[in-house]
Formats: sequence, C-alpha cells, structure tokens
Amino acid sequence: MIKESLFAAEEREAKLDKLGDILQVLEKHVDFKALSQAIDQSAPRPDRTQGGRPPFPTEVMVRVVVLQQLYNLSDEQMEFQLLDRLSFQRFVGLRQSSQIPDRTTLWTFKERLVEANASETLFDAVNRELNKHGYLARCGQIVDATLVPAPRQRLNKDEKVLVKQDAMPIDWTPAQRRQKDIDATWTKKHGKSYYGYKLSTSADKRYKLIRKLKVSTASEHDTHHLEAVLDTGNTSRDVYADKGYVDSEREARLQEDGWRTHIQRKAPKGKPLSDCQQRRNQRIAKSRARVEHVYASLQQMGGKGLRCIGLDRAVLQLNLKAATYNLRRLCSLKTSGVASAFAC
Repeated sequence: MIKESLFAAEEREAKLDKLGDILQVLEKHVDFKALSQAIDQSAPRPDRTQGGRPPFPTEVMVRVVVLQQLYNLSDEQMEFQLLDRLSFQRFVGLRQSSQIPDRTTLWTFKERLVEANASETLFDAVNRELNKHGYLARCGQIVDATLVPAPRQRLNKDEKVLVKQDAMPIDWTPAQRRQKDIDATWTKKHGKSYYGYKLSTSADKRYKLIRKLKVSTASEHDTHHLEAVLDTGNTSRDVYADKGYVDSEREARLQEDGWRTHIQRKAPKGKPLSDCQQRRNQRIAKSRARVEHVYASLQQMGGKGLRCIGLDRAVLQLNLKAATYNLRRLCSLKTSGVASAFAC
C-alpha cells in the first residue's frame, strides 16, 4: 500500500540531504550572491524601464548555468528538469514559483555574457571564492591541453575556400549561417582527425583546481599557449608539462624569469633518449599525471563536446565548464577534509 502524506515533499528533501546532495554542499560553501554581483558588473542586467517582462535575478541564472554544466544538459533539457526535479528547484530557489527560466531565457542570459565580453567573469569569480576558502594555488602548476570536438560541418570545395578566407557563401540562408561553425578547425592526433577547438589549462599541483585557461581552434599547437596559461599566483615557480611543449628558446626565457621548468624530453628522430632522460621523464610524469584527473572529471561533466556555434560561444561554455568543475572540486575538498593550509 502506497503511503500518502501532506508533507511528502519535505520528507523527500530530508532524505536527499541524508543521501548527500552535492547541491546542498554547494549551497553551504559557495557565495552565489558574490558570483552574481561579478556578472552584473561585467554584463549589466537589461533595462526594462520602458516595459517588458523583468528578467530573472542574476543569482538564479548563475545557479541554473552551474546546474546545466554540472549535469551536461542542453537548454531544452535544463528547462524540463527545472520543471520536473525537486532538488533542482530547491537549489535554484524556485520551489514555490510558478515560473522557471525556459530555454530562451537561458540562451539570452548566455548571449548577454558573450556580447559583453564577460565569458571569463564567472570563472574568475569562482577562483576568488577558492582563495577565500584558503585553497590558494600551491606546489607548482601543470600545463596541458585537450581537444574539444564540435559538430562536423559538411562543406563542398568552394565553400571550404571561402571559409578559409573568413567569408561565407552568398547563397547561404540565414538559417545556414546560424548553424555553420566557421571558426572550428581540423587537426590530427595519434593518426586520427578531430574537428573543433582546443582547451589549454593550468592546474595547481596540490589541489588540482584549474587556475587559468585558454580556448583556441583545434589546429593551434599546444606549445603556443603555455605562457598564456601560466599562473603567476602559484606559491611555487615549478611548471610541469609533457613533451608537446618542448621549446628550448622559451624554456631559457622562462628560466630567466624565475620559472623552474619540468618539461618531458622528446627523442630526436633516429636517436632514442638516454637512460637519464627517461628517468627524468618518469619523474615528471608522476606529477604531470594529476592534470589527467582534471580532464577525466571534465569528461564526466560532458566537457568533451560543445552545443554551440563559433569560437566566442565555445570560450563561454568552456569557461563555465571549468568554473563548475572548480566548484565541484571545492565540494570534494571540503567533504574529504583536505586542509587548505598545506606545505608542499
């Protein structure tokens, strides 16, 4: 017999808390008001003094975006889950509301960030939250990159020529122009072809939190972004990277600036590495492997695919994904009892 109760919703919420709802952990440790204030400063809310429905509060939209990235949901699925899922409604603060942000509202909010060049605002604000909790960048940093696939484009030879010249065929309809990603590029890795973008990151060695990132097209080489993602706020000057970042001139320049580079060596063609170089690579690999945990977590959150068109929107989505990863990692550090003060 099914038991009915007037307090069924409250009872289910209590059970969720006992099971360990990550959203409640986020609620406990993250100041979403501070995150929303950073967004409003960089991308002010639209003016509705002349009429029109007022937009949802920025804090509500920040919470919705975090949910979307945490569970890898499309705008359409995000709308459905907000209507259907109790834990989502409670986290967003719309448990008693008859209205929720629909797919168009969510898309408009993200476009607001893109148009205001505020794609990195939330990521930067989250990193300030990490510092408030005492999780400063420590013990050096690990630089690496990963390919992020985008939907493949079907273009004929003439269209490919025009796209390479940063132009569009005149016979494309407005709908085609909206759906064609002319920013993404092809590249090869381990003999396989990939189409999309590249995410370069710097993660601190101690806490495995992403401190800086750079988004580019897939064809740009990893090594071009090493200096762009170096985190000068790390308490250590050690930099770890794989053999894809080998560049003797740059290494000399970094060492002059006080950096201690630990970059794995690449064997020249026809000349294997010495035993000493192999041992050095193995030592570096033990530290460098920690960044793979970061990319594995991003993969679980759907970070290896995009639901957007163009480089600007890809920059926004990957910054939101990295910010959400850092929030999730903060919850793990808090619940596992990892101290924020730690000597390397």
